Parts: sequence; C-alpha cells; structure tokens
Amino acid sequence: MFVARAWFAKLGSAGNNKRVSFVNVPFAFSLKACSRLLENDYGAILQRISRILFGAGQDFRSSCLSSTGISMSWKPSLWASLIPRNPTLRKPNHYAEMIRVAWENRDELRYGWKILRHGVCDGCALGTAGMKDWTITGTHLCMVRLELMRLNTAPALDLEQLADVSRLLEMSPFELRRLGRLPEPMIRRKGEKGFRVVSWEEAYSAAADRIRSTSPERMAFYLTSRGLLNEHYYSAQKAARAMGTNHVDNSARLCHAASTTAMKHTLGYGATTCSYRDWLGTNLIVFFGSNTPNNQPVTMKYLYEARKRGVKVAVVNPYFEPGLDRYWVPSETESALFGTKMADAWFAVDTGGDLAFLNGVFKHVVAEGWIDRSFITRYTTGFDEATANIEGQSWDLLERESGTTREAMGRFAQMLREARDGIFVWAMGLTQHAHGVQTIQALVNVSLALGWLGREHVGLMPIRGHSGVQGGAEVGCVPNLAAGQRERFEQIWGFELPTFHGLTATEMIAAAYDGQLDVFWLVGGDFLATLPDPKAVVVALGNVGTRIHQDIVLTPMMLLPPKDVVVLFPATTRYECPGGGTETTTERRIIFSPEVDGRRIGTAKPEWEVLGEVAARVRPELGDRTRFHSSQEIRNEVGQAVALYSGIERLSKEGDQFQWGGPTLFAGGHFATTDGKAHFTPTNPAGRQVPPGSFRLSTRRGKQFNSMVWRTTDPLTGAARDHILISPEDAVGLAIKDGDTIRLASKAGSYTGRAKIDRIKPGNLEVYWPEGNSLLSREAIDLASLEPDYNAVVSIERVPVTDGSAGRKG
Repeated sequence: MFVARAWFAKLGSAGNNKRVSFVNVPFAFSLKACSRLLENDYGAILQRISRILFGAGQDFRSSCLSSTGISMSWKPSLWASLIPRNPTLRKPNHYAEMIRVAWENRDELRYGWKILRHGVCDGCALGTAGMKDWTITGTHLCMVRLELMRLNTAPALDLEQLADVSRLLEMSPFELRRLGRLPEPMIRRKGEKGFRVVSWEEAYSAAADRIRSTSPERMAFYLTSRGLLNEHYYSAQKAARAMGTNHVDNSARLCHAASTTAMKHTLGYGATTCSYRDWLGTNLIVFFGSNTPNNQPVTMKYLYEARKRGVKVAVVNPYFEPGLDRYWVPSETESALFGTKMADAWFAVDTGGDLAFLNGVFKHVVAEGWIDRSFITRYTTGFDEATANIEGQSWDLLERESGTTREAMGRFAQMLREARDGIFVWAMGLTQHAHGVQTIQALVNVSLALGWLGREHVGLMPIRGHSGVQGGAEVGCVPNLAAGQRERFEQIWGFELPTFHGLTATEMIAAAYDGQLDVFWLVGGDFLATLPDPKAVVVALGNVGTRIHQDIVLTPMMLLPPKDVVVLFPATTRYECPGGGTETTTERRIIFSPEVDGRRIGTAKPEWEVLGEVAARVRPELGDRTRFHSSQEIRNEVGQAVALYSGIERLSKEGDQFQWGGPTLFAGGHFATTDGKAHFTPTNPAGRQVPPGSFRLSTRRGKQFNSMVWRTTDPLTGAARDHILISPEDAVGLAIKDGDTIRLASKAGSYTGRAKIDRIKPGNLEVYWPEGNSLLSREAIDLASLEPDYNAVVSIERVPVTDGSAGRKG
C-alpha cells in the first residue's frame, strides 16, 4: 500500500468525499498535474485545442474538470493496479484517441463540437443528449461516438471517382468511407463502368418507374440503424405499405429479434424493463454474452459507480472479456489512474450453452425454494408446467449442453439468492443462435422465479448497441404488424394496407437469392459485411433487377454490378435532418435531437423526404398522405398512430424527452400480455453435438461500430482483426503457438487467421466479425424470430506460413 498512499498524498483530495473528473486531458492525474501541463508547450497546444472546442470563454484548466454529483470516497479494494496507469497492463489509451479524433476532424472542429454539445449520440442506444444523460450527472463522452464523428464532418467525395468503380472495388469499407460523403443522386445501369450524376427528378423517376413496373410482392425495403431517427423508420414503413408491400424490416432483426420475440410472448413488450439508474441501487448485475466496454462504453461509468456502492457483478460468457475484468474509465480520476475491477465472478459456458446453463439455474432455485412464491402466484402463469419440464432434464444433460458443472450452476444460483435485487443484461451472445428465443425465455423464467420484475433495482435489459434499433420496430418498421396496430394505421392513414405476409431481412436475401425480388431499397447498411455466407449475399444482390441505396457514404454493396440499374440517393445525417428528430434508447427513453447548424453536403436529403416523394409518384392518389413537409408533422402523426409513442408530438427542442412505460416497466406486476400476467415457458436444450476434434466458434466485435471497423487492433484484447482466440489448453493439445497461422473449416466455408492464446473456455474459439462470416451458414437461423445464427462448428488445422495467408476467407 506504500505506492497507493504516496499517490493519495500527491492527489490531495483522495481522502475526502470530493472527486475530480478529467474528460479530455491526457495524463491529467491531478489538478496540480493539469497546471504543470499548462506551463509547457504541450499544455499550450492542448489549451489552444480546448479553446476551439469549449469556446473562447473557457480555458483548459476549467474545461478539464467536471463534477459527477456523486459524493463517495475512493476504494483501493477495487483498483486494477496500485501503479497509476500501469504500463504493464493492456488498456485503451482514451486520451490519445481523443486527440487523434480531434485531429481527424480538425477541418470541422466547431461543427463537431456543436454536435457533441447539442445532438443526441448516434452511436449505441445509451441516449446521451449533448454530453449529459439521465443516469448520473457530469460529462459523458465515449470513443464510439467520437469515432463516428467523421461520418458527420467529412467533406463531399469527388464524384469523378465513381465514373469507373473498378479501382474502388479494391478498397476496404474503411477506405471507402474515408473518400467522403455522397453529395448528389447517381445512377449506374447495366454494362456501365460506374455512376453518373443525375438530377433528383431523374433519380425519383428511375426509382418510381421500376417500383410501378413490378408487383408489390417482389419489392422489399430494409433500414439499418446508422443514425436513423424514429421519423425515418416510421415514414419508410408507411411509404412501403402505401406502395403495396409488407416487405419492410430493420436491422434489429440481426441482433435482438430473439429478445423482442421472447419478451413479447412472455411479458407483453420487447424492451428493457428497468432503467440505467437501477444499476446504481441494485445488488447484482449479470452480463450474459455481452461486451459492454466495447459496444456501450459509457455504461462502464455507470458500472464503476455501481461498484463503488457495493454492487456485485457476474459474467456468463465463453470468453472473459478483458474490459469486464478491469477497465479504466477515462472521465473518473480514480479509475483513469488505477483502473477498476469490474467483475466478481466469471461463469464459463460453451458457445450457445446459456440455455442449458439457465435451465440448470432455474432447476436449482426451484429445488432449493429460492423463489418469490407470492410474486409467482399473483402475477404469473405457467410456473407448474415450466418446473415439471425442468425436472425432466437431468443434470448430465444440462452439464453436457452448457459446458459447465452442476456445482457452477449452483454457485450462480447462490449469488442470485444472496442478492435482494438483480438485473440481467445481455447482448448478441444470447440472441444470435438458432435457439435464441428459447434462451431468452429461459432467462425470463429465472427472473420471474426470483420476482425480479416490476419494481426498482431489478429487471431485464437487452442492451442495444445501435441508436435506431429500439425505436425502429416500435414505430412499425417490421414486416408483420399486430392486428390492432394495423387497424390503427389504416384508420390514421386513410388507405388499406397490404395483407400478404411480409418478409424479414433474412427472408428478403433468401428471396433475392432465388430470383424473387425485382426491387430492393436499402437504407444504410452493408449486407456483404453483416450477413452469414457473404458469397451467397453477392449472388442474391446480383439477382435483383433494381437496387436503390440511400446512405451518407459509399459501401461495397453499392459497387456490385447492376443486373439492370442501381440508384444512389444521398442522405443527411441525423444532425442535418431539417427540424431534428427523435431516438429511442435502450431504456425506452424517446429523446429529441435538434438540427445542428453547420455546413451541408451537396443536395443530400433526409430519408423520410425521399421515400415519401417516391411513394407519391408510385401512388399519386396517395401523395398527400405519403409526403411529409416537416419532421414535426411526422411526430404529430406518430403520436396519434402508435400508442406507446403518444407524447412524441410534444418533443421539439433540445432536452425534450420522455420514457414510455415509465422508469419501471410492468410496475406493480401489471404485464402487457392478453391475460395481464407474465408467462413462464418450458424450454429445452437444443441437443447440440460437436464431433470429436471440432470446436464451437462464435463471432465477436472489436474496435468497430456495427460492421464499420475503425482499427486493425482491438485495444481491449490486443488482438488483430485476423486473430483467432483459442484457450491455452487447446493450443497445447494441438501444438499451436501464439501467432501460428491456422485454418478453420465449417460446412459453409473456411477462414485462415493467426492463433491468439487467451482466456477463453477450452473447446471454444472466437473470430472477429465480419471477417469470419465465411464460416457461417445462411441456413442456420432461429425459426421463431428469423434472427441468423452467427456461430458455427469448425475444425482446425495448422498451415505453413505464407505471405498474405492470414485473414483469408474460403
């Protein structure tokens, strides 16, 4: 403790209840250190940058300090190291990254700063408004948002580069984004080398003519979450249905469709049941299949505060995510200096073994009587059927299917028993499986058995990684509407909706592969990077006669040669959208993000305007109902048409927000099911057999947002994009050394990369996504939600080292 005491003395304020936060200051260990920085040339440079960012009235010394509003002492027992910024430990250098981002955006620093100060974050669905939120006071700024900034500040690309796309075909998605923003509508026809600039009139006509010439059953619309607003999703699905099709879907299909399907069936709503503030008052937080330090980094600030209050944290995952082991929160002085131990326990399950693990936990809590009998009796149904089903599952089966032991499941159940309150947080490690819906139903069973719903500090949180996916589905951007919602839309819109079964995103690609789509309108995204079996996706998109791409930057998908024609519509960012718009966060908070003054790119238009205009040309008799004249007009209609969103019409200025369902969903045990009760569900392990010598493989994310990769090395794991995570035990058994070139083979394809020995459960491997998508089968899918399975069973072989062999797909 000598080192710790010495640093406490140096910091001066460590022994009292006040804490200083450093938001944008590299190496700022104390106020004294800040002052010293100001005295040298480096400090002068930083001060100059600070004045640009914070305004002439602020200096570096004041801008680097902020109060969190929470008075608590430092806790050395949670430190990851007694050595400040221990150079021997792997950690992200947030401060250097912030300076690099500032330099990258130096041509539009003032505009970028306006976005940070006034806009709602277009990264994960945390919902930071400006740099504040509704969970804890203080300044919140994460690298996901900063990395995305260049998409908002980039200049227009040189359109001459698109006249011949042959050179662009060799570029990576990252390199294509670096070319700049799409400024004008463009068209490329069959046989042409590239695109030519056209007027909006010609682009509108090209799209409308093609849509009119095909049947509604042979056209589809897909929207991703790249900064899209609720207004875009609503207007898009309305336009699609006005043009006669129910084939409209959003990117939530690829990440949390299993959560939505399972939760709607068991609870009534497919959304988180609690708020982030509940993290700070609960006793236990469990992360299942989640990498929040990478995908939702500001939540690590919440977790840090929770840890300071004594909250225990457990991780259920094949890989012990380094950021959930220990993390350095850059805006919290104590954590920025010494790091923070984030997790108390790791329960290592096999990839896809969470269903059996949760069934084992359910079996334990029921057998031991560690249940809330009153809650079960008053507010639930199906408990007896679920318990009878679980009693029929032997421990041998549950151990084999989960990859862990009865004792481990018992230890986890004991943690639940000892916690008065608890919150389950999960991500795609649970959902992206062929049994994803059943896994979430098993998780709901455990929560219901404990009575962890309908009150403060407990709940279920399917944490969202992208800012548009929660609201997109809720405002109707899904293929098959509930009967009541369909009737409401027809009443408000004044026209009949199509009645045929709508295709989901995965079904759209399957239909295209079979030659059953003539028009495919894609707002954002890149199916070549996001879906399993990229070679099949190329074939599918090549079979579509007319592709319409609406985006802010180029993607590889746009450059595929047209069967007939490809239309490019340049879009605006959420901060350029006239009149602003709204986002719905993970905690169901609908927040208004204002239009931010600044430069604009070419003649780019918001998605809602373009979709409404094309629909009006396809169905002129409905033109007055598909065209919107402002985003406020859209919100007015959403408030009438979508019951949960009543009140959105009142959101019109910075800071406006409300949380549908309130801070606690299902408060008092009132569930949104037809009978008003929560439903237990009998669930059964999938019977997953792995041949001897084979491995379970899952895909993971690194320094990226969705499929947009920012860095070749993951600062949390130290792994490169072509690394394959393997356990020390498996490496020894296969005589594989760290860095060896190895080839993975599945039924769908192969992938060559380099071994990285790490803390992953034996028998399991992980590769980065989308690099490893060639190993994934397009036929593996959860039939209940139609969410793809992003996992595989693979074999391993060592290969001779050859130049350029690593990272190749087969």
